[in-house]
Amino acid sequence: MPDVQIHHRQGSFTVDVEFSLASRWTVLFGPSGAGKSTILRILAGLTVPQQGRIVLAGRTLLDTAQQISAPPGRRSIGYVTQQPALFPHLTARDNVAFGIRPLSREARDRRTLEMLHLFGAEQLADRPAPQLSGGERQRVALARALAPAPDLLLLDEPLAALDDASSQDILARLLALPTRVLYVSHDLAEIWRIPADVVFLEHGRVTATGPLQHVLASHRERLVQQLNS
Repeated sequence: MPDVQIHHRQGSFTVDVEFSLASRWTVLFGPSGAGKSTILRILAGLTVPQQGRIVLAGRTLLDTAQQISAPPGRRSIGYVTQQPALFPHLTARDNVAFGIRPLSREARDRRTLEMLHLFGAEQLADRPAPQLSGGERQRVALARALAPAPDLLLLDEPLAALDDASSQDILARLLALPTRVLYVSHDLAEIWRIPADVVFLEHGRVTATGPLQHVLASHRERLVQQLNS
């Protein structure tokens, strides 16, 4: 049975999908407006679909038929968007520590610094969030999302607003992690070398799944032709 089954209508647009998260990395790929962000919001628990079932690591997070819907904070899911929403009144350190408050002070401090170091942001620890650049905010947002050691990390085009050097550095750091990732993108060049399965989404429907380079080979060829024309 697929891990994710969703039927959700918003106005005139309907998302109707089934797919599994069998690989450590899965890329949810498709054009703008295909429903990718809607699916991530449903997985994170921020939107409840009309019908759906989500199972992660053996836990049922959503089953509308059984009236089960785990709240966002109890899904063990990290979620990072293109525009990270850090708490403006907190430093980078306190932003990362926010989601692990149940830990002891010593454990919380250790985990916070570990996560900042993981994304090359330890020097930002005491800087207020409004003083961070876009790339710095994204590094802190990723550190915050991973601090609670989630079962799944949702990434909604997290590198789209960054320069190429920052994007490549952050992506390399993410790929080195053991965390299961669902990565949303419509940029074929960005994802082409990611060792991942892909769920190809068009108009709210899954039109293909499988190894990324195999499924998207025809789209890469078309992109190359467009660039050379």
